[in-house]
Amino acid sequence: MDTNVQEKYFLDAGTTWSKILTVKPSLDNTIERAYKIIQTSALKDLNINFSVATGHCAGLQNVKKYENEVVALAMGAKRWLDEENIVLDLGSRDVKWVKFKDKKFSDMDWNTNCASATGATIEMLLKFYDVSVDELETVDEKYSVTCGIFGLEKIMDDVAKGVEARFAISKFIAGIAYNAWNFTKNPDKLCISGGFCENKCFIKSLEKYCSVNVLGRFILVDGLYNASLDCTY
Repeated sequence: MDTNVQEKYFLDAGTTWSKILTVKPSLDNTIERAYKIIQTSALKDLNINFSVATGHCAGLQNVKKYENEVVALAMGAKRWLDEENIVLDLGSRDVKWVKFKDKKFSDMDWNTNCASATGATIEMLLKFYDVSVDELETVDEKYSVTCGIFGLEKIMDDVAKGVEARFAISKFIAGIAYNAWNFTKNPDKLCISGGFCENKCFIKSLEKYCSVNVLGRFILVDGLYNASLDCTY
């Protein structure tokens, strides 16, 4: 390892939450990684120069290089894949996936419209109805909508009829899970990246349609680091 390597920072700037990877050399000749999640609104207060960034960070002045989100997702997820796999990243306002076959990139899609505001909408609903994400349960019913705005209408209608808010929100999440499975072309197995990895209701709802491998929230920053090492597909 080059002992002159300096501490470097990689950023996945999401709409609401941002993920930061700090990479630095350690005394035992290895690389140390430290992960952190902060609110995106707090990025402007950080005195950090990011080596590479992805996400909604166009306005930041302290980013040396910007990388496409799908490229970051592919580079970060590749290490987990041993055969044909699809990796889905579902965020606050968009959904994207990449497909690998024989460990090589083979297909992708990215939707910033129909999946708009899904994660942000859920956070808003949980706060508005004072419901904890741990209170959400897997339900058999689902809302047949893909847009958070229309989901709001159906949730409010159900709550007005006496349905508990946590069940109405769970039905919305069940709909998101079904739409995510359809969007990825109905695979038998699916790897999940992003904030929904921590939503047990979403994961259990998705498992009704396929097997699920939860990768966590830091796949994109790992991909930025991998890309900085000149990794190839």
